[in-house]
Amino acid sequence: MERVTIEDVENRPNPLGVHSTRRPVSRALGTEHVALVDYELDPGEQFSGGLHTHHDQEEIFYVQEGTATFEVGEDREEVTVEAGQIVRFPPGEFQSGHNHSDEPVRALAVGAPGARHDWDALESLAPCAECGEETTHDVRAPNEDGVMQLVCQECGTEMF
Repeated sequence: MERVTIEDVENRPNPLGVHSTRRPVSRALGTEHVALVDYELDPGEQFSGGLHTHHDQEEIFYVQEGTATFEVGEDREEVTVEAGQIVRFPPGEFQSGHNHSDEPVRALAVGAPGARHDWDALESLAPCAECGEETTHDVRAPNEDGVMQLVCQECGTEMF
């Protein structure tokens, strides 16, 4: 058995600077089959670096405080999730969550199976400078500076 207090878990924000508080609880617990992350989002912050999907993992977000807004699917439908509500994204569904409100958001994110990213199973939608439009990109693990790399699936252009 392992037990932690969330506030004691080391804060490891996204290297893209999209949020200031991200506590990987599953890492502190040593889980192998489930990812659990505690987020505190100030107004204007987001859960991840952009619209993405996990082809090998479903994700669940439990909003404990505040109101989070998620963009869902390639058409970016907006879905509002309020305190006490939970939203699920199946493998392969694009999503990105934000705090568009004036109040902080606190949420737990659960991903399963797997406690760590399989970088080959991640995909992101992003503008490609070479293609001149939004395209799907492969996501590569962060380099030694903590920066993730996106690679356009259409033309192979690499972006950092």
